[in-house]
Amino acid sequence: MRYSTGVILVATAAMLWSLMGLAIREIEVAGTWAILFWRSAAMVPALLAFFVWRKRKPILPALRATGRAGLMAGFGLVVAFAGAIFAIQSTTVANAVFLFAASPFLAAALSWVVLRETVRRATWAAIAIALIGLVVMVREGLALGALAGNLAALASAMGFALFTLSLRWGRLGDMMPAVAIGGMLSMMVALGMLGLTGEPLLVPARDIAIAMAMGAGLLAVGMALYTMGSQVVPAAELTLITMIESMLAPVWVWLLLGEEASAGTLWGGAIILGAVALNALSGMRRKPVMPPMA
Repeated sequence: MRYSTGVILVATAAMLWSLMGLAIREIEVAGTWAILFWRSAAMVPALLAFFVWRKRKPILPALRATGRAGLMAGFGLVVAFAGAIFAIQSTTVANAVFLFAASPFLAAALSWVVLRETVRRATWAAIAIALIGLVVMVREGLALGALAGNLAALASAMGFALFTLSLRWGRLGDMMPAVAIGGMLSMMVALGMLGLTGEPLLVPARDIAIAMAMGAGLLAVGMALYTMGSQVVPAAELTLITMIESMLAPVWVWLLLGEEASAGTLWGGAIILGAVALNALSGMRRKPVMPPMA
C-alpha cells in the first residue's frame, strides 16, 4: 500500500467516526445502554468477519491470545463507548468530542505511571496546555448544568486511554481482537445495566436500526479502514489525521440540526486540539517504536 492510500483510508475512517454524534442525536427513545447493546451487536460480527478476511486464520485463537491485556482493553472500551454515548446525549456534540481528544494525554500519563515509559518534554508541555482547555470547558459545564455530560466525556477519554495502555502492556500489535472483546463485554454490561435500571432493550425499530448502522457501518468500517491505513502512516501523523473527527463532528450537527457550541466550548476545544497537534508535530521528529494504535 502506498503512503497516500493509507492517508486516504485513515482520513475516511475519521470522517465516518465524526458522524457518530449526529447518529446518536437522531435516536429518539433508546437510552445509553440500549444504544450500547445494539451498536455492539452489529459491530462485533462485522469486526470478526474483517479480521478473518484479512488474517486468513480462525478468530478464537486470536481472541484467546490477547489474554489479560485483551480483557483489560475490552473493559476500557466499555467505559469509553458507554461514556461517549451518555456524554453526547447529555451535552453538546462539540463539548463531548473535544473532551474525547484528551485521551492521548491521559494514555501518556498512565503509561508513565504504570509502565514507567518515558514521556517526552514536548508531551508534558502539551498535557499542561490541554489541561487549560479542559478547565475552560468543565468550568463552563458547571455553569450550564452539563457537569454529568462533561464527566462522562472525560470518563470516555480515560477508557480509551486504558485501552491504549492495555495494548502496550500486552504488546498487542493488532487491536482488532481487543476491540471485538470490548464489543462483547459492552453487550454483557449493557444487558446487566438494563436489568438494573429497568430501561427497555426493545426500543423502536428506527432506534435499533440507527444503533446497528453505527456499529456495523461507522465503527466497524472505520476501524477496518484505520487498521489498513495505519500500516503505512506513522503514529504521529495518525494523530493529526484523526483530528478530522473532532473538527467535523460539531459541524455535522450544526449544519443538519442547528446545534451550536458555546464560546467556552470552542475556546477550550481549540486549546485541546492545538495541544494534540503540537504534540503530534513534535513526535514526527522521532521514529515510532510501537505499532500505531488508536
